[in-house]
Amino acid sequence: MTDPEYMDRAEAALAAIEQACDRLNDALDVDLDNQRVGGMITITFANGSQLIVNLQKPLQEIWLAARSGGYHYRHDGTAWVDTKTGEEFFGNLSREATLQAGRPLAFTPG
Repeated sequence: MTDPEYMDRAEAALAAIEQACDRLNDALDVDLDNQRVGGMITITFANGSQLIVNLQKPLQEIWLAARSGGYHYRHDGTAWVDTKTGEEFFGNLSREATLQAGRPLAFTPG
């Protein structure tokens, strides 16, 4: 994948996360605070816990930091997948957000 392709896909993923936070706040009143600085989004939950998603441009990856650990995702042509487990990024983000929020939260790629 070229650098511009990576950036297009990665920026689309970050935009989808921001939109999902807005949608979840409106629909479920979960009090998610999302802040974006450059290629990094910090999602803060009502209990003070955080998820951090950031772009790793030199590696063409997206990284997720959660209470359960850190995850690295690479685009396989279809989706962002974990480099160790093969799990899809948005499914894993939904699982981690659900754990940290204490209620079901769903993030989708678009």
